[in-house]
Amino acid sequence: MDPSRRSVLGAGLFSVALTVPGWTDVVGRMDAVQTGQTQHIGMPEVEMVIAMTERVSELDDEFGGRHARPMAAAFLVNTVSPYLRADASESVRKAMMSAASDLCYLTGYMAVDEGVHGTAQQYYLKALELAGAAEDHLTYCTTLRGMSVQAVDLGHGREAMRRADAAAAASPNAGPRMRAFLAGQQAHAAAQTGDRHKALMYLKEAERAMEKAESRSKTFGSYNPSSLTYHVGQVLYELGDIRGSIAALGESDRLRHHSFRRNRVRYLSMLAERQLELGHLEAACDTWGKAVEIYPLVQSGQCDQSMANMRARIRPYLKNKVARQLYERARVPADRL
Repeated sequence: MDPSRRSVLGAGLFSVALTVPGWTDVVGRMDAVQTGQTQHIGMPEVEMVIAMTERVSELDDEFGGRHARPMAAAFLVNTVSPYLRADASESVRKAMMSAASDLCYLTGYMAVDEGVHGTAQQYYLKALELAGAAEDHLTYCTTLRGMSVQAVDLGHGREAMRRADAAAAASPNAGPRMRAFLAGQQAHAAAQTGDRHKALMYLKEAERAMEKAESRSKTFGSYNPSSLTYHVGQVLYELGDIRGSIAALGESDRLRHHSFRRNRVRYLSMLAERQLELGHLEAACDTWGKAVEIYPLVQSGQCDQSMANMRARIRPYLKNKVARQLYERARVPADRL
């Protein structure tokens, strides 16, 4: 990041201060690194990077990545990169590479949201490199899976399958939640390639793994029943079962933690599009209406595209009162679309 913009970075990071323990000490360490005074790092610096990554991830989930990604990118350049060059013990060095890998993955994920796919791939590749050097299997597999998600969303099923399989192969001893996380993506990619047998096989595997995971603990922040039901909806749609897909996506929304606003806008929009495919105009308008309510609260390229798609799909039905009301409600500033 241009050093002349560091005052802006400081203002952005200050708003995060209330959620990071020991912020005064953290800021001192950050300032020292940015001025070249830090020669040695320890676990406190690693913990600070982890805490910042968690907070940026929360902001992304709630508000979208348009504002959070520049913060993450600047933090990588101005703080994390010097940390990676500083003196450290072997254990601290590996821990810092692991933390940096996770932040690179998150930044790539947010770049996908903005539609800058080449940039996203660069971040993902750096995340893989750092995770490998740190012997961090979790972030390595998560990143490969993220690359598969990017590919399948762009319609590149074979590449998505290759990445999803690589993620699974790199994590042979994964616990049940991780196995569900990986198998669900394998199922979606297989369905997009037209391999019905593999898609249903991986879906069953994900369901069995999720049952084991849920019997042990309940979590919102990782792969959960809502995530799995979303994958069921995607697999069924790719295999031609639109009604089944609609039912699964509706159940996924019921189970979803609604503080994840960006994803809710995207998935409600997807559900509405499929309802319209079956000719259920007013049901689609009702579903889109829920997305329109949340949309002003997020800054997301994918959500912008979902709203643009909605307006295009609704336009032929403006003689219908419900469709016309939705169309008017969905008017947004031109710079958002």
